Amino acid sequence: MEKQQIPKTMLQAIRQFADPQVAHDFFAQIRWPNGIACPRSGCGSAHVAYLEKHRRWYCNDCKKQFSAKVGTIFEDSAIGLDKWLPAIWLLASNRNGISSHELARGLKVTQKTAWFMLHRIREAMADKSFEKLRGPVEADETWVGGKNKLTIGPQGWLKPAAPGKGKTSVMGIVERKGKARAFVVPSVQKKTLLAKIHQHVEPGAVIYTDAWTGYANLQDHYIHHVINHVKEYVNGHIHTNNIEGFWSVFKRTLKGTYVRPSPEHLQRYVEEQVYRFNERENTDGPRFAKATKGADGKRLTYKALTVKA
Repeated sequence: MEKQQIPKTMLQAIRQFADPQVAHDFFAQIRWPNGIACPRSGCGSAHVAYLEKHRRWYCNDCKKQFSAKVGTIFEDSAIGLDKWLPAIWLLASNRNGISSHELARGLKVTQKTAWFMLHRIREAMADKSFEKLRGPVEADETWVGGKNKLTIGPQGWLKPAAPGKGKTSVMGIVERKGKARAFVVPSVQKKTLLAKIHQHVEPGAVIYTDAWTGYANLQDHYIHHVINHVKEYVNGHIHTNNIEGFWSVFKRTLKGTYVRPSPEHLQRYVEEQVYRFNERENTDGPRFAKATKGADGKRLTYKALTVKA
């Protein structure tokens, strides 16, 4: 296969991947940069032969055939890579994401198919790294979904309901000069928040939070600075502006593009936003290529995606 260049613009990507064979060869190149190898578990042999007519390979060791899609988010998909690759480009490069309706119109597939495709791409984008974040970091929590409803107070006046009522809680941790992690959490209580920080932040790191009591006792393992938002939002180097900026873009994406994602799928939308944030220094081409490479070794079936907890 002839080596292909990573496209630099959406126009180049559309032209390059319009040919299904070119799209197939590009993905094979991204997936196996050092040469084609059998993806079967326990095999991994490079002793393979290409069956050009069927766009498949035959492994001379395990005696089985495989396609470029086997062992990836594309496995068992009838959608060609000439549609999958532009879909990855669109989701990776658009700051506010792309809705399943928009993708369905653009690719001429059903909305249900586009919805499933987008969730599989989010699976490819998910960061599975266990490397801990290094300080200085900022940590914060927020709620998404639903609306704050007014309730009647004891004296007959109206007051907002509790912030978490009818909403899903999400926690985020952002390095001031680096990457972010974010998670849907069952609560914003101390036990939950501290466990996430201990899991994802190096001990001894500098951490900035607001005055929420859920972050109490962080000073036992970290250098903890607190900004009291009742009084001020910035006090010298003490602030949480970076994580607040992350939440701002995330919520605009939910309200403007996805409108009301189901709570059971919210973590995937979080991972999508984290991916684009972490790749913000890259241009569209490398950002697309990394997401495409992330498809390798991951599967997400429709049954697993739609199963009720």
